[in-house]
Parts: sequence; structure tokens; C-alpha cells
Amino acid sequence: MLSQNAGGVRSWFASGEPWVWMNAAAVAMSIIAVVGLLGLIAVRGLAHFWPADVLEVTYQDRTGQRVTLGERVESEFIPIERYAEASVREDDDRAAGLDVVERTLYKVGNRRATPPDFMWIYSHDIVSTATPESVFVLERTEWGNAYGYLESLTDDGVVVATGADAAAAFLQRMDAATELREEIAALEGGELNRINYGLEQLRLEERRLAIEGRDTPAALADIDAQRQVLNADYLVAEEALRQLHGALARSSVTLRLAEGRTIDVKLSEVVRAWQPNTMSVLDKLGHYGSSVALFLTDNPREANTEGGIFPAIFGTVLMVMLMSILVTPFGVIAAIYLREYARQGTFVRLIRIAVNNLAGVPSIVYGVFGLGFFVYFIGGTLDELFYPEALPSPTFGTPGLVWASLTLALLTVPVVVVSTEEGLTRIPRSLREGSMALGATKAETLFRVILPMASPSILTGVILAIARAAGEVAPLMLVGVVKLAPTLPLDGNFPFIHLERKFMHLGFHIYDVGFQSPNVEAARPLVFATALLLVLIIVGLNLTAIMLRNRLEQRYRGVES
Repeated sequence: MLSQNAGGVRSWFASGEPWVWMNAAAVAMSIIAVVGLLGLIAVRGLAHFWPADVLEVTYQDRTGQRVTLGERVESEFIPIERYAEASVREDDDRAAGLDVVERTLYKVGNRRATPPDFMWIYSHDIVSTATPESVFVLERTEWGNAYGYLESLTDDGVVVATGADAAAAFLQRMDAATELREEIAALEGGELNRINYGLEQLRLEERRLAIEGRDTPAALADIDAQRQVLNADYLVAEEALRQLHGALARSSVTLRLAEGRTIDVKLSEVVRAWQPNTMSVLDKLGHYGSSVALFLTDNPREANTEGGIFPAIFGTVLMVMLMSILVTPFGVIAAIYLREYARQGTFVRLIRIAVNNLAGVPSIVYGVFGLGFFVYFIGGTLDELFYPEALPSPTFGTPGLVWASLTLALLTVPVVVVSTEEGLTRIPRSLREGSMALGATKAETLFRVILPMASPSILTGVILAIARAAGEVAPLMLVGVVKLAPTLPLDGNFPFIHLERKFMHLGFHIYDVGFQSPNVEAARPLVFATALLLVLIIVGLNLTAIMLRNRLEQRYRGVES
């Protein structure tokens, strides 16, 4: 009987069924882990934009009873031993007899008046909590949020409204302030940017003429005339900007904090204002949508711990597009040569081994190579040949968008080569011979038969390269990415796309906010939100690749069979 059971177990293992089940279990565990991780990132990131109720918390500390306003962030339990080590209360007997102590993190804001803007409060120290309806939350351009009760509204130093009337008048002026802020941004990014760019180009042109010995009085007079026109335009734009700033700074509000003191906040410092405790669910959903939209379209503030991430999204997408344009022809041409034209032998095998080894080289090595070869050698040479008037300030001899794209193209070209070569290998030799037997040349066969049939594999390789490039950070830190880019690489000034400029990247933004932020608690939800956005972009690229590949496979399936 035992021998029969042992034989049955051996035959069961020999059939391979246990390995199938083990493989299925491993795949299921991996899927669960990935979904759980993405769910955690989504919850922690997206919850940041919800307008939480503001609580008025009365609690006891070593100075007596105190009151604060804030949003509840999270709660945790800590051992009583850890609490005893951290306690500074001499008369603390509230936690006596407890094994664990609960504490709650509140976002209390008002960083300038009462730092810090996050506070841990122990549950046994809380005397009472309330949800006052009249509390305001002001999202400011600096110093984070402000929480308090609106006392009065002031215009040009004159109080124009108090109490409930002040709240209504303040919200009306906030709409006007938003329009003024948009006009200021349009003027600074449009007319003033054009004028400053033109003045800089004239300065470089004047220096170029001096270097080449062509700085004749007529040429200099022409440059001076253009400069005078731009200076006149600048004075007009500067006066318009001054008036806009004056109108924006004319109003201010007096906010009473929880402890009773008051602060004055100018409308020019306020981005948005709302009363979360009076908002309905629909109001909160609308506010939530606008918060997400601002996060996606606004510029970062406060060392990247406030505001949006639009420059990082723009830089990531633009760099990936340039990288894909650069890597596709080189990878496809290399694969076509290795498979269709090169004589198969030891040399070709060595090339394939080298390509496969390149795929395993650490990405930081590519960054060092890109810095030395692309930036310093090629970029420095371009500056000496074509931009001597800008030296010693480098134009292309410094990290920038084009060098980052080339470095990532070099990093991902093995993926495109291998994927394209695999697609070429699957095409039957009979199709090649049949095409040439009908009178087509080898080039016509390549472009009209082979490449269309191999396009699904080519596309798969390109999208895999894009997905990898979108998440790379290490090489970009050396060849172009920065913490904060003052201007986008794409604007209205000729040549419109400025490949020499530095740019922001979502991956580096996650690293910077998560590990270099001066305000860890404020930056933490932005790390999750940015990571979720980066994952969604990569998933979107992969889904696009799958759909396009499936369409191409269906189109040429009959030809392959």
C-alpha cells in the first residue's frame, strides 16, 4: 500500500502538475502584492486632496489647557515605555495603568505664527473636540495652510467688512484675485519672457560681432535700435505688472487663530480659501476635483512640498518622446543589420553578447558616460564651434534635455534591438524568397514585407524602452534633471523647443520630495500621489503598446500563416 502511494506521488510529481500549481500560486501572490501596493499608494496619495473637516481640539499640556485648530491626519498606538521616555509632563498620571497610548497627528498649519505645522496630541490629553462651522482654511503661496476664524476684511488699510459679512466679501474678492493672478502669470510667462529672451539674444549677437570683428557702427546701431524697442516694451509691461500686483495686494484679511491671537494675510498670498465644516458631500467632491486638477497643472511651491507637479509631468513626457525618436531608428537599424545583412559568425555573436550585456549595465554608469561624453565632450565642442559668444557660460556644454534623452536612448537601445531581432527571426524565410522571386529587390522586400510584419515586435521593444526610461532617475541626476526648473523646455520663443535647458522629472521629484524635503509630514502624501501618477503613466504606455501590437498582429496574421 505504501509503495503504491509512493508511486502515485512520484507519478504526480513526474506529471508536472505540482509545479503548475506552485507557479500559479507564485503568480497570484505577486499580483496580490502589486495590487496591494498600488492600492496603498492610491489611498495615501489621493486622500491628501480631500477637504477634511477642521477640528477645534482642547488639550492639556505642561503649561495648562490649550486650544488648536487642525485636520486629523492619522492615529497610532505606542508602547507605554516609549511614551514614558518622551513625556515631559511632571504631573502626568493620565496614562497610569495603560500598556499602550494612542496619539493623533493633526495638521495645524499657521507655520509662520505657531510652528511647526504638524502636531502629535495624546488621546488622554484631549479634553474636548468640536467642529466649528465658521472656521476657514487658507491655502497660501508660502508658509503652508492657515486655519482660523475670519474677523475682518481690509481694503487699502480700511476695514470694509467684519463678521459674517467679511466671509462673503472675502470669497468674492478671492474670485477677482484668482483672475489677477492668472493675468500676472500670463504677463510674466508671455510678454516679459519674450522681451527678456530678446534682450539676451541681442547681447549675444553683439558679443558675436565683436568676436568675429564685424562690430561695425552700423551693425551696433541696428542692435541698439532693437534694444531700445524692447526696453520700451519692457517698461510698458513692467508698469502693467506693477498695477496688477498692486491691485492684488490691496486687500487683506484678519484671521483669529485658535489661541486667540490674530494675523493679517494678504490676498496676494492666498491661493484658495474654503470652509470645510460647512461643505456638503457634493461641495467636497467639487473641491476634490479642483485640488487634483491644480496638482496636475500648477507649479510646485515651498521646496516642492506644496502646489503642483506640471513641470515634472511635462519634462518627463517630453524627454520620453525625444528618447523614443532617437532610440527607434538606431535600434531597428542595428537589428536589421544583425539579422538581414551581417554574415552570421563569431563577430556577430560577439555583438549580440555585447548588446545583451549592455542591458545589464547599471544605469548610473550610463549617467557617468553621458556626462563625460555627451555633456563635456560633444556639448563643449558645440559651444566652442557655434556658441563662442556665450562662453564661459555653457549652452550645450552643461546637462540638459537633449543629453538626458540621448543617455536614456543609449540605455534602452538593447531592448529595442533584441525585441526587433526576435520579430525578424519569426518571419518565414519563404516570404523573403517569394518576394524576391516576384522581382522585388532586397530593400523593397525589407520595407514592404519584413518591417510591416515585424512592426508588432518593434513597437513592443519601443514601448518597453519608453516604460523603462520613464522610471529611470539615477542617470538623469547627472545629465539634466533638476529640483526646480525656472522655465519649461518648450515656449513661444524661437526655436520653441530648447534642448539645452534643464528640466524636471517625476522620478527625481519623488526622490527629492521624499528624501530632501525640509517638511517631511507635508511632503509624504505628495510622494504617494506623484508615485501613483508615474505608475499610471507607465501603465498607460504599456496598455497603448498592447493595443497597437494586437491590432498590428491581427492585420498581418494572415500573411504570416
